[in-house]
Amino acid sequence: MESVRERLDELVGEFADLDAREKLELLVDFAHGLPPLSADYAERKAVEDRRVHECQTSVFLWTESAGGSAQLVAEVAPEAPTVKGFVAILAEAINGRPVADVATISDDILERMGLADVLGILRTRGLRAIVARVKRGFAEHAAG
Repeated sequence: MESVRERLDELVGEFADLDAREKLELLVDFAHGLPPLSADYAERKAVEDRRVHECQTSVFLWTESAGGSAQLVAEVAPEAPTVKGFVAILAEAINGRPVADVATISDDILERMGLADVLGILRTRGLRAIVARVKRGFAEHAAG
């Protein structure tokens, strides 16, 4: 299985030659791949503070680990398909891979995908907060 970095590099490549409109359309396509929360996580959402408060969009994240494999579970407000698409990309790159691999997500992922200019400063700031939260959550799992 490829690493988180290798999978993200492939996904970055999918965005490389697209214009702004096409990048947004691709994000929306990825948004459809983010599964809805299971009943268990919906219950946990009511009692756990998993919201990414730095993001204007309602985003809830769980960084889980089982047997050293990472699992990112998320819920993103349906009215924000670009944010949902970005979270779906992270989940696709992370899920099933070693927890320690998550640390290899580059802080310039939005620039590499060409999304920083397309999405604007507020949305970009929220997406950076999502990346930071994901990396921090899996770092805690890796540390034991």
